[in-house]
Amino acid sequence: MRAPDHRDLLAELAEAVAAGRPVVVATIVETARSVPRHPGAKMLVFADGSTSGTVGGGEVEAFVRADAIEALQTGTTRLATYTLEDPSQGDPGICGGTMTIALEPYMSPDTVLVVGCGHVGRAVVDLAHWLGYRTIATDDRADLVTEEALPHADVRFLGTLSEAVEAHPVTSNTAIVVVTRSHDLDVELLPVLLATDARYIGVMGSKRRWASTRTGLIDAGVDEAAIDRVHVPIGLQIGAETVEEIAVSIMSEIIASGAVS
Repeated sequence: MRAPDHRDLLAELAEAVAAGRPVVVATIVETARSVPRHPGAKMLVFADGSTSGTVGGGEVEAFVRADAIEALQTGTTRLATYTLEDPSQGDPGICGGTMTIALEPYMSPDTVLVVGCGHVGRAVVDLAHWLGYRTIATDDRADLVTEEALPHADVRFLGTLSEAVEAHPVTSNTAIVVVTRSHDLDVELLPVLLATDARYIGVMGSKRRWASTRTGLIDAGVDEAAIDRVHVPIGLQIGAETVEEIAVSIMSEIIASGAVS
């Protein structure tokens, strides 16, 4: 099977970046003596360890994959040199040469995921967009998830929250704003959100509503330490009254908490 050419890989890279999927581009930049592939060969490595393309196969590729995942964790570009001479000394091959590979991480963009597209949800999307964040809005009501209703959403997702998270994975660069229409929905949706790596999860509602939500989550078996991740009531207490002011308070808390760097 032939390796994908660079156009295929670059198209796949662009698709991953657009979807907010973290990925590393591993490119051979220098070789010496006998090696399986040569400068210019590329491979994409995703956060789950899956790959596309090849820089040589076998053990060397396993080493590159591990180093690429580390580069994703640190968010830094690095050069890594692999010697393919003596497996008994830990080398990933016996070809007799060396390969230097550049590992370039493309991190998921700073994202605000808004769950619930009523008046407050729309205002948060608008403000987050103006502040420069990638915005994802999701709801199960078709009339609220339209281009007309959400002109500043980068992604409008109509469907269940589980489907939305599967289609647009939540990362450590994601802040989640939960502004749904009922506490029953919050009880249903929060376990999905608490299972993600989101840096920030805020829920709108009164203290009484949150008390009912928290009880429902505990009854559903959600760990209390996980529940404590939730910022509630959502937003900084600035005396906000209008939906626009509430959006300011929410985005202010996201920024102040360092939820999205």
